[in-house]
Amino acid sequence: MSTTTRVVVVGGGYAGVLAANRLSRRPDLDITVVNPRPHFVERIRLHQLVAGNDDAVEDYSALLTDRAKLVVDAAQRIDADAKTVRLASGATLDYDYLIYAVGSTAPVPHSVTGADEFAFPLGEWEAARRLADTLQDTPLHAPIVVVGGGLTGIEAASEFAETGRDVTLVTDALGPSLANGGRRSVARQLKRLGVTVIDGATVTRVARDRIMLQDGSELPSAVTVWTAGFGVPTLAADSGLRVDRLGRLLTDETLTSLDHRSIIAAGDSASPSAQPLRMSCQLAMPLASHAADTLLARLDGAAPANLNPASVGQCISVGRRAGTIQMSHFNDVALPAHIGGRLAATIKEQVCRGTLSFLAKEARRPGSYFWPRGGKRRQTLEKGTSHG
Repeated sequence: MSTTTRVVVVGGGYAGVLAANRLSRRPDLDITVVNPRPHFVERIRLHQLVAGNDDAVEDYSALLTDRAKLVVDAAQRIDADAKTVRLASGATLDYDYLIYAVGSTAPVPHSVTGADEFAFPLGEWEAARRLADTLQDTPLHAPIVVVGGGLTGIEAASEFAETGRDVTLVTDALGPSLANGGRRSVARQLKRLGVTVIDGATVTRVARDRIMLQDGSELPSAVTVWTAGFGVPTLAADSGLRVDRLGRLLTDETLTSLDHRSIIAAGDSASPSAQPLRMSCQLAMPLASHAADTLLARLDGAAPANLNPASVGQCISVGRRAGTIQMSHFNDVALPAHIGGRLAATIKEQVCRGTLSFLAKEARRPGSYFWPRGGKRRQTLEKGTSHG
């Protein structure tokens, strides 16, 4: 009789890799990571890939434990009752436990006329490569419009402007997750780079060479980049598992699926108590560690702990030479405190490099990763609020 426990990790991003590495502390686990790409994507550098100053990829051999088998394929359906995962290739993987770490996406909305056809999303590696190829064939003086004033939109607009492009950022709210001081810091730095910011605007139509706004005005746009909004892959919903309104897997506070005890979620695709945390690399990695710890506790016959990560802030690059670090309460609400300018850019770069270092260290020394706790998650649930 085999004493090996089979664990399939669906997703090879920040959450999936960290979870797999952490699980490798137990020698009796057979760990398989399923990912559609043969390389790790640094999603937090995709705007740099498009600008041409980083390739935004890393080799799994540098980050993923050698205890895990990497299967380059796409998961199409989870049969939770049979404990199997069907892959796009037609193969099937059996599991005893499954870590659901499919991450998030950045779709172009169907509700905006022409967006599907003419707007370029930025949230995934393939989309970023298409956008990079398009910009290579686009004259430097041609107008570029970035739609969405969240962190991705700010970073993309500033990165493109720093290469000498004519960039307009159109948004209903610039930096909505920032405090007023942090927002002003970002706005000043965007202005310094020559980015035109149109705040309080809604895009109603995208055409090949322009966009239309709700007030009836038009803006020329040789390339329209869409960074507004997040989504998640539909794997959980397609598999008949309960999900929230965005499609994130519904779990309890240990990150265990409400439908099947053998499925544990990690990262952006998790919706604990239908009150998910903000989609971000910063919070995805603590969730991944917690998911792994939940599984390990079960194997040890112990009761898993409830989730309670603490946020410490948001790091935003505004080009390569400036940035804004927005400090926050542990519950992810912005504080009236920030760091701006070159120092913030240096800190952001150290955070990006440090993220890969954390993954690599966890592969070498599983269990070494730690994160701030004390986010007052229970109070957040009692108030019925969400930062997702």
